[in-house]
Amino acid sequence: MSDSFDVDLFVIGGGSGGVRAARIAAGHGARVMLAEEYRVGGTCVIRGCVPKKLMVYAGRFADEFADAAGFGWHFDTPRFDWAALKASRDAEVARLEGIYGRNLAGSGVEVVAERAVIEDPHTVRLLGSDRTVRAKFILIAVGASPVHEPLIPGAELAIDSNGVFDLKTQPARILVVGGGYIAVEFAGVFAALGTKTTLLHRGQTLLRGFDPEIATALGEAYAERMDLRLGRTVERLDRHDGAIRATLNDGETLDVDCVLVATGRRPNVEGLGLDKVGIALDARGAIPVEADSRTTVPSIYAVGDVTGRAALTPIAIREGHAFADTVFGGKPWCVDHRLIATAVFSTPEIGVIGHNEDVARECYGEIDVYKASFRPMKATLSGRNERVIMKVLVERAGDRVVGVHVMGPDAGEIIQAVGIAVTMGATKADFDRTIAVHPTLGEELVTMRTPFVVKHPVGVG
Repeated sequence: MSDSFDVDLFVIGGGSGGVRAARIAAGHGARVMLAEEYRVGGTCVIRGCVPKKLMVYAGRFADEFADAAGFGWHFDTPRFDWAALKASRDAEVARLEGIYGRNLAGSGVEVVAERAVIEDPHTVRLLGSDRTVRAKFILIAVGASPVHEPLIPGAELAIDSNGVFDLKTQPARILVVGGGYIAVEFAGVFAALGTKTTLLHRGQTLLRGFDPEIATALGEAYAERMDLRLGRTVERLDRHDGAIRATLNDGETLDVDCVLVATGRRPNVEGLGLDKVGIALDARGAIPVEADSRTTVPSIYAVGDVTGRAALTPIAIREGHAFADTVFGGKPWCVDHRLIATAVFSTPEIGVIGHNEDVARECYGEIDVYKASFRPMKATLSGRNERVIMKVLVERAGDRVVGVHVMGPDAGEIIQAVGIAVTMGATKADFDRTIAVHPTLGEELVTMRTPFVVKHPVGVG
């Protein structure tokens, strides 16, 4: 390292991407400093996927208890304790935060609990202590934050997804506004835990960008679990008789105890100092980067949600690892963002890899669509109205599987395994020659033999 630099790498942000980059770079021999102004672990560990999924698990016990009677189990009516769940969840988050901190320290990374901003291409300022640090490279890994959009009168009465984890008591009635991952997941959680839940979305289907059949099926399932209102917006929020009154665009009003706005997230770039180094944001407010995560300033890189590439924790981790290997390890590689397996922890759960049907048709022209819809074996005795939907999309010319969509129990686990095959370029013939594991949900993916619908090329028919 040159004597003109205090460290080889300064990481701004202690979330999944920044922590991975810091640890890998340190492992390659770099001197690394990381600044995190809140809590090490970032959105995923502290206020995102981990605590949220713990709440998803809590909600799903309600279905398990209901199912049990069909299998001969009889017991008194279960009682849910919000405070007990919150205490256990918060303790697990604290445990994970401690692990992150110890792993960083064990890797030789110096962690500074302050806000850091960029002063020039090689300098950051720590605002708490008002000192500067010179770094050969700077990595921006500050993630994104929820936004209240559009702004309406009374917006301050609502909470965002961060605020969910601060709720000390369970609301009896909640209005969830939004139709993406976060909205449908939390709406499912609150409904399962016994809160009277209304999910309101301005669009006509949930989960924009997902396969239309899967999105429609989720909407139908949610309409049985909660008050689902599509094609609606909230015009204003007011205090009314100890409640929050939401006035909708059609004039109807809803009185609830809590309003959760989950309409989007925005990169955490405000006040970061990007203007001082000439880094301009793209139309979405994200930091533009090259495939190797380099910004327009050669010494400054960015990974994770702040880049707007794919707002998923595993992507941030991979990008951070690739950056560290490339810059400090002499092993250059880039993350392939074309095929990303992902899950929505709604109830029913959704797992996806590859294109939806509309995009697959645009990309490949002729595709074959294989579909299965059935009642899961467990529901045959429980009597619960539950369906599993599976779709496999195949490029007809090369027989390559270009999309797999699953809605049903353990869809996330299924898609993780299927994602390996799809990423490797598996064909439908590969699926067909795979022996089924019986009886399982996943066996349907390798037993579908006849295309359900044969689509014409784009613009034909």
